[in-house]
Amino acid sequence: MIPTEDASARKREIEEKLKQEQETLSFIRENMEKSDQLTKGMVSILSSFESRLMQLENSIIPVHKQTENLQRLQENVDKTLSCMDHVISYYHVAKDTDKIIREGPTGRLDEYLACIAKIQKAVEYFQDNNPDSPELNTVKARFEKGKELLEAEFRGLLTRYSKPVPPILILDAITVDEELEVQEEVTLEHLPEAVLQDIICISGWLVEYGRNQDFMNVYFQIRSNQLDRSIKGLKDHFRKSSASSGILYSPAVQTKRKDTPTKKAPKRPAGTIRKAQNLLKQYSQHGLDGKKGGSNLTPLEGHDHDQRVKHQSDALTDKHGAAAGKDDVLDIEIDSYIHCISAFVKLAQSEYVLLTEIIPEHHQKKTFDSLIQEALDNLMLEGDNIVAAARRAIMRHDYSAVLTIFPILRHLKQTKPDFDSTLQGTAASTKNKLPTLITSMETIGAKALEEFADSIKNDPDKEYNMPKDGTVHELTSNAILFLQQLLDFQETAGAMLASQGREETSSSASSSEFSRRLLSTYICKVLGNLQLNLLSKSKVYEDSALSAIFLHNNYNYILKSLEKSELIQLVTVTQKKAESSYRELIEQQKQIYQRSWYKVTEHITDRNMPAFQPGTKLHERMGFNDGLEELCKIQKVWAIPDKEQRDAIRHAQRRVVSEAYRAFLQRYANISFTKNPEKYHKYRPEQVEEMIERLFDTSA
Repeated sequence: MIPTEDASARKREIEEKLKQEQETLSFIRENMEKSDQLTKGMVSILSSFESRLMQLENSIIPVHKQTENLQRLQENVDKTLSCMDHVISYYHVAKDTDKIIREGPTGRLDEYLACIAKIQKAVEYFQDNNPDSPELNTVKARFEKGKELLEAEFRGLLTRYSKPVPPILILDAITVDEELEVQEEVTLEHLPEAVLQDIICISGWLVEYGRNQDFMNVYFQIRSNQLDRSIKGLKDHFRKSSASSGILYSPAVQTKRKDTPTKKAPKRPAGTIRKAQNLLKQYSQHGLDGKKGGSNLTPLEGHDHDQRVKHQSDALTDKHGAAAGKDDVLDIEIDSYIHCISAFVKLAQSEYVLLTEIIPEHHQKKTFDSLIQEALDNLMLEGDNIVAAARRAIMRHDYSAVLTIFPILRHLKQTKPDFDSTLQGTAASTKNKLPTLITSMETIGAKALEEFADSIKNDPDKEYNMPKDGTVHELTSNAILFLQQLLDFQETAGAMLASQGREETSSSASSSEFSRRLLSTYICKVLGNLQLNLLSKSKVYEDSALSAIFLHNNYNYILKSLEKSELIQLVTVTQKKAESSYRELIEQQKQIYQRSWYKVTEHITDRNMPAFQPGTKLHERMGFNDGLEELCKIQKVWAIPDKEQRDAIRHAQRRVVSEAYRAFLQRYANISFTKNPEKYHKYRPEQVEEMIERLFDTSA
């Protein structure tokens, strides 16, 4: 049981806590009431504010909408005004651009093109919005006028600034200096840079906006004319320079300059073609046609010719001076044509570079094809004329014409790779022009070679055409001279022969060797024909000794000519023993000649001299003196131009006769068979030797 005091204390404690809780509750109730009052006041304020906001919104929103509408209307008005200004400007374009269009684009191309652009936009506007308006016709007419003037400006710029390339510059561009490892590139500037840019600009506009391709025709016509004029100018340069000073090439090529190394012209064929042509023409005129005779050609150069040959040569020079002058012109024409071929390639390449900057890509090949036609056709026509002239000359048996073909044909074949590269993309008919000309030249050249060989074989044996002194026949001189000219054109001549019905070989190396063998065979054929003809001609002489001298001179001339040139190397390709064969022939003729002295020496040989008996008249059997005098008189006017051979024959004959004569004198020196021995011993041995030493010497 809990004590009473504790219970009382507990009760008081509980009562105090209850009292505190009641006071707290009362406080909370008071605060709740205040809070409710404040809430009610706030709600009242917010309700009032909301009401006011709603009133404000109802007042502002209509104003805002009205303002927005006004702004939109303002923008529409501005846009409308702007559009109106733009549209109105189209109606004024014709008037605004009239002056500039009428004055043309010269000197202000950019401004002019800007005006054209305005007119073009006006045309587009009226076509889209008012196609029936008269203004459309006006701006269309103005646009066409502007385009027409642009085309005229294009033509005018090209015409004014397109000039033929000076010959000196062309020669600088095509010449080759073999001493330079890297060649100096010469740039051919056809148009000033500023003019070129204007032309490029106009052509671009005409293609994109003008829808016009006529300017391409204008371009190729003007540039084609300049290309042709450039080549013709080069031809004139050759003629004028040669006529005035004999200089074929430009001073820029021949004179050393500090900024330009000395250059050489395109290779001319070695040898003297003009000289060969002169001599061969003389041969055709005097030998083959049978109207004139006489051996006028000088034998092998470097031999000791007698005075008679010199006189004949001088007479020949006077007689054919006019022909030589004509051949000088021909030689210049050959040079000119060769240079013009190279010039065409260089100029055409340069024209193509220029064309690619001006003409649209898909029209470039066709335009270039048209551009080069006139110049190319003129060159091919000139080549055809050369072929035709050669054909006519061959019909007249003038085989020197082939010498004109050789240098040109060689140059054409050397230039063909550049030709093919330059003409790539042109029409087949254009690309085939050069191969066709080459084929024509090869055909006519081969014909000349074959007919020349036949003419050597068939040259008639005319008594009045034979050299009276047994020297070298003009047939021999001309045949050798002709063959020597082939040395400078071995590949060309071999290809000529190979082109006529012979199979081509597979590689270039074997083809070259094949052509060389063909040329060797041809040369051997000519030499064989010549040998047979000479043998036949020698029978014209009644004196077998003169016949032997004639054959000896000709065989010796042939051999020495072969040895002095590279002909011997060509001959030995197919005839290894040709050299020894000619030496045997020469020796045979020497022996035949020496037999002519038997009728002199037979009088003093032991077998023909009678045994001495007192009173025998030996003078009845002594024909030595008369025979010696007769032979010396006859043979003194014969000729052996080769000093070495002449001395050798004299020495051999002098030794044989002198030994026989000395032996005779020694045998009968102490025999008295006459009171006047000097009548029979007319010559001392030294005198006999001296007489023989004067053989083959017209000056003695």
